[in-house]
Amino acid sequence: MDATSSTIGQAGAAFYFHPDTLARGKEIGLDGFRFYMLGRGGVLGDVESDVVASAFGYFNRSLVARIWNTAKERYNPGPREAAREYLECCANLGRSTLANVEGLNAFCEAAEAIIAAANPAGLSLYVGIAAEPRAEDLPGRALQLVAVLRELRGSAHLLAVITSGVAPEVAHAVKRPDAVATFGWDPAPENTDDDRANLDAAEALTDRLLISTYESLDDSAKAALLAGTQAIGAGLGI
Repeated sequence: MDATSSTIGQAGAAFYFHPDTLARGKEIGLDGFRFYMLGRGGVLGDVESDVVASAFGYFNRSLVARIWNTAKERYNPGPREAAREYLECCANLGRSTLANVEGLNAFCEAAEAIIAAANPAGLSLYVGIAAEPRAEDLPGRALQLVAVLRELRGSAHLLAVITSGVAPEVAHAVKRPDAVATFGWDPAPENTDDDRANLDAAEALTDRLLISTYESLDDSAKAALLAGTQAIGAGLGI
């Protein structure tokens, strides 16, 4: 888990604002931010913006309301279809970068085993993306599974952040100070030494929430997960 989480975090988001994803969003009438919001959040269904803000955690609710609601107005097929368009962009990036990567079949089996073992309680964004159909080809499926694993840790971490006494917007300001305004916070939320210490505790709690899931893999599956994650990261230039 320690050896894969950083790469999974980066690789699982690699398609979000990739030029090909932005181009597909433009084709269906959505700019990059609206395609991101409706595509990533669309796994939750045609819900109110506060539901999306709750699942995303770190965005200002007013920003989510503006982007989510205007994205729904512009894309008439609705959020679930936008989510499937978005996940197809994920698969397409996998196809264009991972076609020659070895070990994807074993990686996919290990990733699916983690998903099967994970306790989904309270992890709404993860549960939504995990329930979506996945590509049948290995490169596309592999990167989609990376995106699912990213949401697993991200959703668990959001629970851990709140449990550790840190407001999500404060956690975001600590970890991504250059992206505070992008997430709708201006001025940036103040943070203290206690907040930073509690955020370290939240990382440790995230590990505790997920460790039994990863420990459910046998040694060969763990090796496949690690080797596959490293190969996927290399294929994406991470």
